[in-house]
Amino acid sequence: METKVDWKDVASGFYDKCLSLTILFVIFSFLVFPDIEQQEFRSVERILETIEIPPEIQERIEPPPDMVRPIVNIEIVDVDTDDPDDDVQTIETIDITTMNPFDVMVQPTGHGETPRFVIWEDAPVVTRRVAPQYPDFERRLRIQGVVILTVEVLIDGSIGAIEVERSVTEGLDDAAIAAVRQWQFQPAKNRGEPVACWISQQIHFVLDN
Repeated sequence: METKVDWKDVASGFYDKCLSLTILFVIFSFLVFPDIEQQEFRSVERILETIEIPPEIQERIEPPPDMVRPIVNIEIVDVDTDDPDDDVQTIETIDITTMNPFDVMVQPTGHGETPRFVIWEDAPVVTRRVAPQYPDFERRLRIQGVVILTVEVLIDGSIGAIEVERSVTEGLDDAAIAAVRQWQFQPAKNRGEPVACWISQQIHFVLDN
């Protein structure tokens, strides 16, 4: 007759053995590794501050050199074909115009009306120059720099519109404009005739040490 064994009795026997082995393993771990310490995690916080660079310091920073652009030769191939579909359709909506370079152009009389690109042979020459007055505020703070102005010289040599091309401070800009406003020029000439044009002028503000 086959004897039946209850699985609960078998499991109880293995339970005592596993518990004993676990206790022995824990005791062995403490004996072999007695100095186990838990390290504390520390976080470091860093604060970044932004500093605004004054204009006079920005002028001392040299701009990056101009990159030489490569010259790419484009070859246009004209392929003759008898296919009528390849013909380009011409739509005549604009009349043919001609321009005579020897015609005398009507010179502008108002400020700021001179075209930006004017053909001239003789450049304008300063005949009366007035030095700018250094503003007290910039003098106390020892602010120096170069104001670049774009000046309109009219056909009579007087000053028309003035634009600030590169600014330093508002005080230095106004002082440069006020000084150049009093200048007088011998106007530019094209084929012996005076023409109005735009020129660039640099006004230096430098303090004595």
